[in-house]
Amino acid sequence: MMPLLTTKGLSRNFGGLRAVDNVDFTLMPGEVRAVIGPNGAGKTTFVSLVSGRIQPSSGTIVFDGADITGLPAYARVRLGIAYTFQLTSVFANLTAYDNVALPVQLTLSDRRSKGAVDAGVMAALERTGLADRARMPAGQLSYGHQRLLEVAMGLALTPRLLILDEPTQGLSDSEIDNFIGLVREIAKNATVLLIEHNMPVVMQLADRITVFNAGKILAEGTPEAIRKNAAVQEAYLGTAP
Repeated sequence: MMPLLTTKGLSRNFGGLRAVDNVDFTLMPGEVRAVIGPNGAGKTTFVSLVSGRIQPSSGTIVFDGADITGLPAYARVRLGIAYTFQLTSVFANLTAYDNVALPVQLTLSDRRSKGAVDAGVMAALERTGLADRARMPAGQLSYGHQRLLEVAMGLALTPRLLILDEPTQGLSDSEIDNFIGLVREIAKNATVLLIEHNMPVVMQLADRITVFNAGKILAEGTPEAIRKNAAVQEAYLGTAP
């Protein structure tokens, strides 16, 4: 099976700081991959390079066999790469419905079909548990629900690769349980790349884990292998969870 995503020698410098340092990375179709590591390890910079929000200083990014290194973010969205931000980026003055309608319209050949837009919006809101808040202004939603709204906006793009950056931040325990079920459902039809600090969530969801430290990949493996990895424990986990 051909990888869905690969990076070769991927690096990004900010002045004298190398935030991502010569990273070789492979992601297979249908995989749920967690990216973990201490603050400042380069995780968000790495997924920002993959999504096209920032350009690399060097290296290449290949998606489904095509070199996308020079493509802007909007072109990567059209190829099927959706990214939810570490900090909420919803349109506060629009309703939850209208926030999701914007990406739904990008996926439709006939953007004027109200029935198709409505079906796409409500399907995404129902999957994230927000259907009953469809008409609320997004700015009036709790922080946790704004995070889920971002996931709904990503799902509305029907992505092949969904990148989630700290998605459980601000969620209650019951919402986290629902989110775990949601990601498992998403993974039936898409590949998921997940940055997450909540280690119980990581250990439950991930097929494999990639550990970043100081801009480089420190370790990769199954949750069990990462749990037992002495270098990972020293750099990030402290003690095995």
